[in-house]
Amino acid sequence: MHFVHHRIEAAPRAWAAVAQRLSKADLKGGTLYGAWRSQIGRPRDEIQAMTLWPAETSARAAEQALLGGAADVRHTVSQVLVPTLRPTDATPPTRQGNYAFRWFATPEPHWPEFLDLCAGAWPGFEAAYDSQVVGLWQASGDCTGAGRDEASGAGLHAGVRSLLLTRRPNLAMWERSKLPSGAAEAAVRDKLSRRYDLCDWTVVSTSTLLTATDTQDTARWT
Repeated sequence: MHFVHHRIEAAPRAWAAVAQRLSKADLKGGTLYGAWRSQIGRPRDEIQAMTLWPAETSARAAEQALLGGAADVRHTVSQVLVPTLRPTDATPPTRQGNYAFRWFATPEPHWPEFLDLCAGAWPGFEAAYDSQVVGLWQASGDCTGAGRDEASGAGLHAGVRSLLLTRRPNLAMWERSKLPSGAAEAAVRDKLSRRYDLCDWTVVSTSTLLTATDTQDTARWT
């Protein structure tokens, strides 16, 4: 599976029109894995999307297929991602919720332990908080844009850059997941805290799923 993450800056008040076009884009063999609107931490008119390709593709080719030269798109940064522990298949997320996009930059010697901690923590995390880990991808280094991207660390941070995408049912569960209750939840938090301490840099923003099939989010978050 070949994934590309796209961060799309739409013109003022144009995010909804841009998002609508994404679902209809002719990706010439690729598919739209998901599209998300900003909730907390990113500008109102920014959309994050992921495309999935049956064969290896470049960030630039994927970006062109998804967006073309749309006049209401001001800037786009696209990055090729390689799945690690998850996802294990091409099934896209479809349930509405609070989706967290967290980027990490981890020193290469720490990367194996980082993966082990993820594998150890995820089952307990998902069971305790009605949450799902959608995927953990490693950035390949193939990236469009100016080469320096503060939102994902591209061109700014060394080591292994990765993107973790998790779903919680709502923001209340986001807060709940940070405050462990009982020994089992504390053990999960210890693993996640150790993972946090292994990286050189991390940043997170939250979003809701534009391509959800159950409910649409209509709140004004940003």
